Amino acid sequence: MNEQRSISRGAGRRPRVVIGAECVDRLEALAEGAIQRNPDLADRLLGELGRARIVPTAKLPSSVVAIGRAVTYRDETTGQERTVTPVFPEDADIASGRISILTPIGVALIGLAEGASLDWDTRDGTRRVLTVLRVVPHDFAEGLEAQ
Repeated sequence: MNEQRSISRGAGRRPRVVIGAECVDRLEALAEGAIQRNPDLADRLLGELGRARIVPTAKLPSSVVAIGRAVTYRDETTGQERTVTPVFPEDADIASGRISILTPIGVALIGLAEGASLDWDTRDGTRRVLTVLRVVPHDFAEGLEAQ
């Protein structure tokens, strides 16, 4: 499927979000725990969870960003591509490209499918458009780490 769907959150329509059921409770707990420290980010994560289509984890499409799946996205402003893996906070390691789900980019990417675009506000308030280019399924990403 080579067709790229581009849906911008800023255009009034937000890209669909699909999340595996086994992560939902933990993501909600993380968001609720972050309300005092970072209320805006916690609200965004809870909002994404509230609008997400929750599916059994075994039925989560391999093309959807999830915890532990490497994702390559492009910043449409700069053309720069970056690959990161969203993880739970205790597994985060920026040097290895493992970003916490409790970061603005982690919240922005979780649940998006390949080809989706979204408006993203950086920590300094700059608005960027990001496009999800590729998602590496979890099993494949684990095999890469083991090498």
